[in-house]
Amino acid sequence: MTSEFKKWLTFSVAATALILTGCQSTYYKAWEKLGWAKRDILVDRVKDAREDEEAAKKQFQSALEQFQAVTHFQGGDLEAKYKKLNKEYEASENRAADVRKRVKAVDDVAQALFQEWSKELGEYSDANLKRSSEQKLRETQDRYRQMYTAMKNAEDKMEPVLKTFKTQVLYLKHNLNAAAINSLQTQVGGIQGDVEQLIRDMDASIKEADTFISQMK
Repeated sequence: MTSEFKKWLTFSVAATALILTGCQSTYYKAWEKLGWAKRDILVDRVKDAREDEEAAKKQFQSALEQFQAVTHFQGGDLEAKYKKLNKEYEASENRAADVRKRVKAVDDVAQALFQEWSKELGEYSDANLKRSSEQKLRETQDRYRQMYTAMKNAEDKMEPVLKTFKTQVLYLKHNLNAAAINSLQTQVGGIQGDVEQLIRDMDASIKEADTFISQMK
């Protein structure tokens, strides 16, 4: 049995448990029975979120390049340019949606982990071990909050960029002429600045994710 098949099988079992019960706690219990603690799931989801941020970063850069290309339009099939630009916008929207889902999934399991950890502190009979566990919980929560804040900051920066993209794409759709190109030319500087800031925020988030993953090992 390959590792890929094992992972697919464990996921199928856990997903089936969630579908049948509609209970997230049952979902995590199913994973734990298969050897995946909440801590492991959290690290795995942070890795997925980081990968989706990397993909989104590249897509937003690609969309910006296409916007810049349209502003240098010198004749030819403007409708074809619009279709390509619209395709880049839609791809950016899809990547942004992926990031939003990943960030939410990260926080879902993080909160479940912290809740479980806090509850289990009451089960310690050794005071020293309890204090040690409490300290580790606080440190993990602090590291998590720092990473999650960076993730949310990058996520929030995507929305205004997408709105600007959409506005310009819609205007071009209904005005396939020189006026539309002129409009893009006046806006592209601001778009570039917004995308560059978004990329910096995504890089910061990715860096925080890498740090969190290394500290959780």
